[in-house]
Amino acid sequence: MLSNADMTFPKIIDEDGKEVELTEGNYSVFIRSKNRKVRESAFKTLFQTYENFKNTFASTYTASHKNFIFNSKIRKYNSALESSLKPNKIPLEVYHNVVNTVNENLSALHRYVNIKKRLLKLEDIHMYDLYVPNIEAPKFDIPYESAVDLCLKALKPLGNEYLEIFKSGVNDGWVDVYENKGKRGGAYSSGSYTSMPYVLLNYTNQVNDASTLAHEMGHSIHSYYSRKNQPYIYADYVLFCAEVASITNECLFMDYLIKNETDKNKRLYLINEQLESIRTTVFRQTMFAEFELTTHEKMEKGESLSTEDLCGIYHNLNKKYFGEDMIIDKEIDMEWARIPHFYSDFYVYQYVTGFAAANSFYNIILSGEDSDIEKYKNFLKSGCSDYPINILKKAGVDMTTPKPLQDTIDRFNELLDMLEKEI
Repeated sequence: MLSNADMTFPKIIDEDGKEVELTEGNYSVFIRSKNRKVRESAFKTLFQTYENFKNTFASTYTASHKNFIFNSKIRKYNSALESSLKPNKIPLEVYHNVVNTVNENLSALHRYVNIKKRLLKLEDIHMYDLYVPNIEAPKFDIPYESAVDLCLKALKPLGNEYLEIFKSGVNDGWVDVYENKGKRGGAYSSGSYTSMPYVLLNYTNQVNDASTLAHEMGHSIHSYYSRKNQPYIYADYVLFCAEVASITNECLFMDYLIKNETDKNKRLYLINEQLESIRTTVFRQTMFAEFELTTHEKMEKGESLSTEDLCGIYHNLNKKYFGEDMIIDKEIDMEWARIPHFYSDFYVYQYVTGFAAANSFYNIILSGEDSDIEKYKNFLKSGCSDYPINILKKAGVDMTTPKPLQDTIDRFNELLDMLEKEI
């Protein structure tokens, strides 16, 4: 309620020279502005406002940790991390593999920052330059029917059965396509055990909308398979597996577009979109996961963390992750206060593992045999009939090893090679 309702932000000057009130909602627009002064102003205004409430946020954050650590201790777990992972039989090395593997490959992110600096023609690159697009967004006009056709072509490696389910879903009314009064924003997949899956889109003919269709249908077909093949009690899938099928579809879709796009600018844009997806999902969320792990471990040892401690930990992580080219502005030190996921302890690493598992399946699907596709479909049919690590392992992806995440970082470097070759 503090950040969502009570806090208000000062006004800034937008690209048209007009005075507008900054909000959490429009910040995402301003931080991507081509006008550097606008994004710098938005960045500093947002985080300086958070700094005005720094002691309240620090108290709230550490109190949440204390509560979680207390509950883990009275239930006789060896650590807060174990209390989060053990109920789903996820080995602790899965979490540590995420942090360690990304740390060993931070040179890839440093390389990305250096390329971004060159593409934006900047003498120095600041934290507020991170979200401005590297490539001018070209005009895409992809009607919904064309998006369906693109999805069917991109997902062809999954086989006829999968494509028939996709087509019947589109034809049988699974998808609510366009924006409507009273309809929630964004995109969502839902449904119940006895209903068909439901996909809510707000389709506007952009390439990201077409990619979102592939993503949300990935969720829905995962649900369809699980509900068809599991009893009610096992038909749902846990968070650790929840994003795997959707991101696998997204990887296949973007790979198809990149390989088949003839317009150089559009191709560059698509490559950059894939890079941004990996940067924000893998590198950024791992940095969050490392911050969480550090703060929990310090508090478990009895250390009391002040605002200065939290800001110092977060500053040093940004410095390590983004490398020497990036100027780590002091305002970013307060970003930890803005991340609501930190109040769901050890949640964010699952974005990384989900993306890594999906990227591995994408590689397997494109280069594997029919038997590999069947193993993947068996994963889709498994629901939560076994622990998530076992379900993925049976399908050919072992998340107890660094390999899936290493494969994802290799893909990141491959995309960087493509970008450098084309610019």
